[in-house]
Amino acid sequence: MKFPSIIVGLFTLVAIPTSLLAQSAAKPTNQGLIKPVTSSTPSASMPEFSWDTLPLYSHVRKNQKFTPEELNHLASFPLITLEKTTGEKDYGSTEAGTIEAATAIKAINPDAKVLFYRNVIVHYGSYESNKLLDSIPDAFLTSKKGQQNLIRSKIQAYDLSNPKLRQWWVDAAAQTSKHPDVDGLFLDGNVKVLSSFLKRTLPDGKKEAVIDGFNQMMRDTRKSIGTDKLMLANMLRARFDNGGLEFMDDFDGSYLEGFEHAVADASKADYLAKGIATAQTAARQGKIIALTLNLGQATMSDKIDEVHGHLKDFESIDQDRVNYCIAMFLVIAEKHSYLCLHDGYDVNPRGRKPTSNALWLKTLPEYHKKLGTPKGPATKNGYHYTREFEHASVELNVESGKADIQWK
Repeated sequence: MKFPSIIVGLFTLVAIPTSLLAQSAAKPTNQGLIKPVTSSTPSASMPEFSWDTLPLYSHVRKNQKFTPEELNHLASFPLITLEKTTGEKDYGSTEAGTIEAATAIKAINPDAKVLFYRNVIVHYGSYESNKLLDSIPDAFLTSKKGQQNLIRSKIQAYDLSNPKLRQWWVDAAAQTSKHPDVDGLFLDGNVKVLSSFLKRTLPDGKKEAVIDGFNQMMRDTRKSIGTDKLMLANMLRARFDNGGLEFMDDFDGSYLEGFEHAVADASKADYLAKGIATAQTAARQGKIIALTLNLGQATMSDKIDEVHGHLKDFESIDQDRVNYCIAMFLVIAEKHSYLCLHDGYDVNPRGRKPTSNALWLKTLPEYHKKLGTPKGPATKNGYHYTREFEHASVELNVESGKADIQWK
């Protein structure tokens, strides 16, 4: 199906001299960082995909019902995640709000894939299923000091080593994702589980038990919802030994955030190079890649969660930043790779404004330029990447932070 779109505003594409892109091209290539990982069979219900123009992904949070204009906008994307709190003010819960929005989107575009948001460890309110938690003893993690608000010192965390908690989580996730207008799950919080997060805070051995419980819960979730539903996880990160590929067998793909924020002692360029190699490997295995990049100045919380920076307005978008983000995506992209350039995910009203999100209901001119099929994978020399498409030539240097896209 051809996706509708809304055009607002134009930018002038500024070419960056190739000499800037080629700086430090002789630096180490990071070849061999990513080990091959056997891929599991993807879901039978993959999103639509086309190389005609940039393939796009939408990720959005609004606690009220969407307007007809907003639903038409969302229906123009092949893949959409409806975040926590979706529609809960008007429909009473995130589950009900998600189903209402998904049904309305499908009425416009039956081919759109709509995902239901669940966090695997952070206990968020607004879910109807939360009412059943009171009947589960020891549902939440407790620190060595007896504290339970372990997420940002104010939110409880699920104890995934508890079989009854895991069964509650699986049943709650499956109930909504099995709805005919919902195409599967978006799974968040995985990095918190699989990294060293909370390890020193929890009693000895608890972190390992939580990881074991998480792995079992993901297998049980797949068994419960079946292979015709998607499981998209916030998983791939260069911080992991193998970039997160070692955890991908249970999932149809990965959402990526915090892509540019190096951790530990890695340089930003090395961290980006490993992240690109990781995403390329997953994409070539046939996994969904949903790469999200903030056009504002993003930061990190707990060295895990991306805190989105916000644009002043649509006119303040930095064109060089747009080029750089699109170039990063294009050196990665394979079939079922999608890009989300954003100003945060929150599109709730702010005072008298319908929203403070500068990109909501808007589109960039690059989204309508012809792209065409790639002529081969990206080539890499040090930190410098190039790739050719039928209608675009791409250069990217992750050390200098420069990019050039020549649209043909």
